[in-house]
Amino acid sequence: MSEILTDSTVDPVDPIVDPVAVADVLDVAGVELRNLGRLLGEAGETAWERLLAWLVDEYFRLEVTGLENIPAEGPAVLVANHSGAWGLDAFVLQSVLDRGLDRPLRVPAAPVVFRLPVVGSYARKKGAIPLDPTLGWEHLNAGELVGVFPEGMAGLEKPFDERYRLRPFSPGFAVTAVRAGAPVVPVCVIGAEEACPRLGDVPALARLLDVPFFPITPLFPLPSKWLITIGEPIPAPPRPDSLAGRSAAARRLCADAQAAVQELVDRERSRRETPFW
Repeated sequence: MSEILTDSTVDPVDPIVDPVAVADVLDVAGVELRNLGRLLGEAGETAWERLLAWLVDEYFRLEVTGLENIPAEGPAVLVANHSGAWGLDAFVLQSVLDRGLDRPLRVPAAPVVFRLPVVGSYARKKGAIPLDPTLGWEHLNAGELVGVFPEGMAGLEKPFDERYRLRPFSPGFAVTAVRAGAPVVPVCVIGAEEACPRLGDVPALARLLDVPFFPITPLFPLPSKWLITIGEPIPAPPRPDSLAGRSAAARRLCADAQAAVQELVDRERSRRETPFW
């Protein structure tokens, strides 16, 4: 028995694991996981794009008028009303203009947009840029189009009984337009207020999810009739030399743009025989 227990012909198992081999396995696994994440992300973006196309063409039966009012070249600021609890109007408008224009549109978007899975990466690929005080001035200076929603989050927070009453426009876009010498093109979007009515909000969920607000609204948009109307451009005023002059010119341009968008909204609402199917 003692000979069996002390038999030197039995090789002990080496307990040491080769760290180089482990690192190689982890590297391969990391590459595969990144590839899987990329593929899932691309699949999600494709699904989101197809959903948007279906919403635009079939569900919302969207009509677009006035595309010819967007300059074919040179800088311009597209100024639209913002409405509906989830901000779906921004994605619908971008989708429509992406189809109808032969030039890209840059849209400054709030940080929360880029944090959203799938939607954030899709928005970035379609021209969304981080929101900053310049509101896309470098793109205007390069002769591109920039689209803004000067009501900001306040437009999305309107209760349903105040639908289509524009909140005061933030004048930042007008300051940028005056600086760049870019015309302002008023745009109105009708239908988002009925598709995603804001019936209330849940502040606790907003804090938990770190979002500006969490609305109470239908989980899926309601089948409202959508209209997008693009008005005639408002020329940018000559750029004054003084700071006070530029500030006054921007305030006038901001007021003119808000009045033009509100006029379009009031006019286009009356074109629908019914807000729903």
